[in-house]
Amino acid sequence: MSEDVSLASTGEVTADLHYRNKIAAVEPYSTDAIPDSERHGKAVSQFFIWFAAGMNFPIMVLGFAAVGMGLSLVSAVTAILAGSFLGALVMGIMSRMGGRLGVPQQIQARGPLGFFGNFVPVAYVNVFAGIGWAAVTVILGAQAAHALMPFIPFWLTALVLVSLQLTVAVYGYNMIHFLERILTVVLCAGFVLITVVSLSRGWTGAFPSNPSAKGWVGGVGGWITFCGFFLSFLIAWWPFASDYSRYLPDEDHVNRASGFWTFAGNFLSLSWLGITGAILGNFAAAGESPIEALHRLTAGPFAAIALLTVLLSSFSQNFLNVYGGAISIQTLRIPVSRTTGVVFICVVAYAISLWADEGFESKFKTFLFMGSYMIAPFGALLLLDYVLNHRHDRSKIAELYDSRRILEWGFVAWLIGVAASMPFWQLAFFTGPIAAKHPEWGDLSYVIGFVVGGLAFVVLNRFPPLWHRDTPVFRDEHLAAPASGAAESS
Repeated sequence: MSEDVSLASTGEVTADLHYRNKIAAVEPYSTDAIPDSERHGKAVSQFFIWFAAGMNFPIMVLGFAAVGMGLSLVSAVTAILAGSFLGALVMGIMSRMGGRLGVPQQIQARGPLGFFGNFVPVAYVNVFAGIGWAAVTVILGAQAAHALMPFIPFWLTALVLVSLQLTVAVYGYNMIHFLERILTVVLCAGFVLITVVSLSRGWTGAFPSNPSAKGWVGGVGGWITFCGFFLSFLIAWWPFASDYSRYLPDEDHVNRASGFWTFAGNFLSLSWLGITGAILGNFAAAGESPIEALHRLTAGPFAAIALLTVLLSSFSQNFLNVYGGAISIQTLRIPVSRTTGVVFICVVAYAISLWADEGFESKFKTFLFMGSYMIAPFGALLLLDYVLNHRHDRSKIAELYDSRRILEWGFVAWLIGVAASMPFWQLAFFTGPIAAKHPEWGDLSYVIGFVVGGLAFVVLNRFPPLWHRDTPVFRDEHLAAPASGAAESS
């Protein structure tokens, strides 16, 4: 076989673009199935990428809410561990799927949803998720930079952060993995310092529950809702889990190990920073923001290091947000390159960061929950499709690029799951009727959407295909002759 062609995971001959493990080369693949010759890397890379992504100040912001909800320290800690465990477990499974199939997670979703059924629940939702998360992280990074250098305006620090993140996301997979390994070490050291210094200065013992707290809805309901904060954070990552494992060699021991390391990186980082955030929240003065509390508790020689850590943590997460958002745009078959998608995500995220700087925490939580409510049923469909429809069989990968499969029953199952969860939604602008009547139950939206959507898929999956056509809507560049050399196909 020519050195310029290789076998893709579909079994087809495809162009070999010689990307391999080059760091300073722009990634030539986008939503393509990765050729066997391009598979490289070690399973432990998944620990670095997800641990670094979790070493992020928004996690501490979530933990900060425990005191406002009236939870005791014990309740807060157990809720954080439970939510992080469940979310990380699904992340580990989906990471294994990436190594097996060699395609992005959102392309995999065409299996249960159909080529066009995938557009709304996955691609559109995740374009907004990529933009929104990028904006959230830029806000916190720019706030930290402004605290370090008050003479530089917020808009300028945000612009610098976005520009740097844009550059890395353009280079893509190998560059992101390389920098996340470095950031894992740097951020771990920084957050160790933040944890030790802030706790040594503010720790007064475990705090009890507080039924008079403004956000108190009861011990059980509060625990469920707070647990959902951390579960929702990882639910937001589910559509991107395979994106960072899809270049790994398709070998059983590598796939198993990548699942474990993905789980470990997510669980450890969320648990650590969530618990630290919960404890910091107990030390915060009335009306004090998380950044202000952090600055006060680390005042002196450690303040600059703490703020610099928060600033750097904006990179570890936003590399993934921007990169994943660009893949979402291409999943929509919008005829742009991945680089153009990256630029679009960054420009819009920057604009939003300027608008959302004020009242950041409430906007952050509303955005996080809204997206996760709609993604939770998707997670159930993707897992069930992988098992029930034998999606792990590489001979079926070509179906994911077949635009004759307009809609599959998974799209209907997703709608059913989202609709079933809506009465339980708890958002700043909308509270579902069941949630309003029974606040003591906590936020059950994720569980309802996941379970109902999954059950609907099990039933509907037995029916004949929902909507197929005889001829494809798009010429499938992925399965075209290698001479076409199309590297940015979708």
